[in-house]
Amino acid sequence: MPMQQEFERIPSGCAISGIMSTKGRRMNGEAIIRSIALMHERSNGLGGGFAAYGIYPDFKDHYAFHMIYHSEQSKMDAEAFLEENFIIDRSEPIPTRVTPGITDPPILWRYFLQIKPKRLIVFGRVDSPRAFVVNAVMTINNSIPGAFVASSGQNMGAFKGVGFPEDIGRFYRLDEYEAYIWTSHGRFPTNTPGWWGGAHPFCLLDWSVVHNGEISSYGINKRYLEMFGYCCELQTDTEVVAYLFDLLHRQQKVPLRLVCQALAPPFWKDIDMMDEAQRQMYTAIRQVYGPGMLNGPFSFVVASSRYMIGLNDRIKLRPMTCAVKDDLVFMASEESAIREISPDLDRVWTAKAGEPIIAELEEGAAV
Repeated sequence: MPMQQEFERIPSGCAISGIMSTKGRRMNGEAIIRSIALMHERSNGLGGGFAAYGIYPDFKDHYAFHMIYHSEQSKMDAEAFLEENFIIDRSEPIPTRVTPGITDPPILWRYFLQIKPKRLIVFGRVDSPRAFVVNAVMTINNSIPGAFVASSGQNMGAFKGVGFPEDIGRFYRLDEYEAYIWTSHGRFPTNTPGWWGGAHPFCLLDWSVVHNGEISSYGINKRYLEMFGYCCELQTDTEVVAYLFDLLHRQQKVPLRLVCQALAPPFWKDIDMMDEAQRQMYTAIRQVYGPGMLNGPFSFVVASSRYMIGLNDRIKLRPMTCAVKDDLVFMASEESAIREISPDLDRVWTAKAGEPIIAELEEGAAV
């Protein structure tokens, strides 16, 4: 009997998965843990994480800050800053359970905050609350040693750390939360450190990003963002994606589909073959947002309070499968990770290079 030849499985680095109910129906974290666990071999235990939306209905109008502290002094310094700028309506440890494989966690804390009204008055002008929160996040990450903001949105949170993602999910007790959007990540770092603040997702306000691949344009993207006050302090290239979505969509009011086309625009050779109107539009996008363009192999899932977005690089060097079942939209690195939790799908397809897949909450969905 001929011997079966064995081939080494070489993963294309990292695993991502996302689930969204377009009706705003909330689900506990068991399904997303099972989905990401199926892709165990795509990560190496140096990072895993989840973002969840709709988990804090009793505090949905508060900014929920999930914090990572390296020391009690870091916590004291950050809390002094928060008390100066916010009303802290609740402060508590993030609930965890002892989990094999998760060792030496930092101090994990969460706060439910309201901005002190007087802090929004800047030189006689009323500042935007969301801009104020962004500035607060940048100040903490950049100026308070050992303190890092894992997430800062309303009615959402990030749960991340060093370990395999299924262990991170159990560690954070995600089976006890209910969310209408879940995203997840299993990390296989290649050129950046594996540490709790550098695990995915990367978040700002209610944006969250999980990413498979590499942003080789990180340097120019970082310098571009710094012109608008963003500080990249988390030692991982993916951080720029969250900030670019915030800059282009929240600050500059660019529609989401155009944001995606600015970050992964058509090649010039393809633009040259478009009709006049399209050629002018894409030429303008590339000229105006050139420093924000993402290069390198990537697929990522970006979520916000109303959307879940999947996007590949322009030549699709990383995988992305999408599917629909009733009101549920799925995005994952592998189709098997979707069928693990929803075997009978209404539709399944592979995302095309550079073309965003955008799932949106239905009008009137209660979240």
